[in-house]
Amino acid sequence: MCNGRLIIFLYFLIFTSGASFAQTAADSVAFNAHVWKTTILAKGVVWKQAHFTDLFNSEQEINLIEINLRNTKSRLNLAAESQRLRKTSDMAKEYDALAAINGGFFDMKKGGAVDFIQVDGKIVNHTQAPSTRANALLLVSRKSLKITLADDSSYERARYPHVLLSGPLLLQDGKEHTLLKNAFNDNRHPRTAMGITKDNRLLLLVVDGRNRQAHGMNLHELTDVLFWLGAKDAMNLDGGGSSSLYIRGMSTTGIVNHPSDNKLFDHAGERPVANIIYIK
Repeated sequence: MCNGRLIIFLYFLIFTSGASFAQTAADSVAFNAHVWKTTILAKGVVWKQAHFTDLFNSEQEINLIEINLRNTKSRLNLAAESQRLRKTSDMAKEYDALAAINGGFFDMKKGGAVDFIQVDGKIVNHTQAPSTRANALLLVSRKSLKITLADDSSYERARYPHVLLSGPLLLQDGKEHTLLKNAFNDNRHPRTAMGITKDNRLLLLVVDGRNRQAHGMNLHELTDVLFWLGAKDAMNLDGGGSSSLYIRGMSTTGIVNHPSDNKLFDHAGERPVANIIYIK
């Protein structure tokens, strides 16, 4: 009797594991076979859009800026407000950005970032309170661009003019970084993320959500997408109602995704944020 139960249990375990793997494999095939709408914005800078009707058993809307770091004069920059909030599009226009995404987490009442951020060598905000969520660093200089684990406070003395603490870290050296089990990581939301590929491309990614036409992703799904896009290092940024992608001249405001704050699937539901990541 015990042997029979053991056989049944092992069969169930193998079958369900295989089904789970098959679903992941099917998603990978569907994702890589999908034809994206592609728009060249500048030399080495491409905007890609895709709508999936059945990815991760859900409907997904994805916008991506892909920058060939070897073949462009475009540079990555940060812009930040220390004590107030502004829309991604407004900050992007002020700094004459070609494209921009929202950055790190912020204080919704007082404004400013809740995690460390430095712009042009000047500290804009210090970390308000340590968080397991904010464990990833974006480090930017004229000659170097890194996404790495923030395992101590040395980033406050890093020799990079631009430093952004956010997270969680999703990929490091092509391997998934362990994510804690919690609602923020496991539930589906609009997401903003960035990655660096093995062939030296920068990915700025926005996933829409909170809508019947775009369900959003959990961080495990987001990690898969970034991995399929070729990222070796990748980090999550502030998401939810903050998720916004700006491209100069591509809409009335420049916003091309569908921010969720107005609960409509349009370009008008943009939420004010504390900082942005943009390219000139």
